[in-house]
Amino acid sequence: IASGAVTTVRTRFPPEPNGYLHIGHAKSIFLNYGLAEKYGGTCNLRFDDTNPEKENIDYVNSIIRDVEWLGFGYNKGPSSVPGNILYASDYFGRLYQLACDLIRMDKAYVDSLSEEEIREYRGTITSPGRDSPYRNRSIEENLDLFHRMRAGEFLNTEHPKYSINRHFHNSPIL
Repeated sequence: IASGAVTTVRTRFPPEPNGYLHIGHAKSIFLNYGLAEKYGGTCNLRFDDTNPEKENIDYVNSIIRDVEWLGFGYNKGPSSVPGNILYASDYFGRLYQLACDLIRMDKAYVDSLSEEEIREYRGTITSPGRDSPYRNRSIEENLDLFHRMRAGEFLNTEHPKYSINRHFHNSPIL
């Protein structure tokens, strides 16, 4: 900021609405909202609502109240930091399209390894990981599997992950 290389500050506080906030969250709230306030930026409260089995609207409302109680929020309290209340699920359609684009560019694939196999293939700090045997599926097969995953055709254990196909790294799992 001082050099002018960055002119806009945008931060976010991304809690999962699956429980009440604790003291550790306060640090992140003060850091993110505080930096946005200090530099005239924005801070979004972006709920990571990607696990509907554990999430509850009561937690969402409680988190909003707690952020406001700490003096931050949107047009409320002593500090009105510009920003929005957002939900990760609002972006699922866009994220799905981006994932399909990565598959079409042969930069991602559907990985059918089990969780235990993923741990085995991942490697350790002292030994390199191994490529998934599913890494070289065709683009068409990966797109077909990915579309069918989205449609709910498979159990979570059949094709559990979508992986970025990095040739310089042992494909991180998303």
